[in-house]
Amino acid sequence: MKLVTWNTQWCRGLDDVVDVARIVDGARAMADFDVLCLQEIAQGFDTLPGQPGDQPAQLQALLPGFRIFFCAAVDEFTADGKRQRFGNLIATRLPVAQVQHHALPWPADADVRSMPRMCSVMTVRDAALGPVRVMTTHLEYYSKVQRMAQARALRQLHIDGCAQAAAPPLKDDSGSPFQTKTHTPHAILCGDFNLAASEPEYPVMQAPFQVDGDAAAHALHDAWPLVHGAALHAPTFRLFDRTYGPEPVACDFVFVSEGLASRVRRIEVDSVTRASDHQPVVFELD
Repeated sequence: MKLVTWNTQWCRGLDDVVDVARIVDGARAMADFDVLCLQEIAQGFDTLPGQPGDQPAQLQALLPGFRIFFCAAVDEFTADGKRQRFGNLIATRLPVAQVQHHALPWPADADVRSMPRMCSVMTVRDAALGPVRVMTTHLEYYSKVQRMAQARALRQLHIDGCAQAAAPPLKDDSGSPFQTKTHTPHAILCGDFNLAASEPEYPVMQAPFQVDGDAAAHALHDAWPLVHGAALHAPTFRLFDRTYGPEPVACDFVFVSEGLASRVRRIEVDSVTRASDHQPVVFELD
């Protein structure tokens, strides 16, 4: 399975040009991906620089053979009734079992800019791996209080998924909404976490846990050290544009569940492209 994750800044490059096709081409240059996870995708936000338009529709046209799933963390209307949506998008050519969208915590934090955040979860079927939960997210940038709450919620979502796989609900072949779902402990969590590996949220997301009836420890693992050992993460933000800080930093990660950790074969950062203010990350499981 090959996956690319990228915070696209509504597909706006450092040249201030909004170009959805350039994002798709950049991702394809990294890998013949099975799953594409994009953050900061816009629909109806004509007031953003570059007037991004209907980006989910544009991505669908550019990705024949892929299913597109858009999850708007921000979904609101202007005074004149125009709908504006902004959030995560997952595109895949793999068979899809189910899709879930989880609102992440948004606790009050006075006098700090913030917006709602989501985690999009898609269970896909890979021929070699079986069912895998692909989770993509974009955590709060300005509020440390909110970001920590969101990091804890992501870990809990994974714990819940593992618990459902270990103790699934009663089988149901009724064809109703109660019908049997696909549950799996195998998960990939990726996106823009707006934190460095030195921040306290980073170990929180990877804290081990146990599931009912299983004494073994489970956890999410950052895929970078699984491939690169002690080498520092390649920076994914502020590499060329220092608007938000003086030094480059890695804040776009891929985490994998315990059962997939030994199957990680590749994780790399495109450190050349300027198609966004973030650098894309490619990830591969054998």
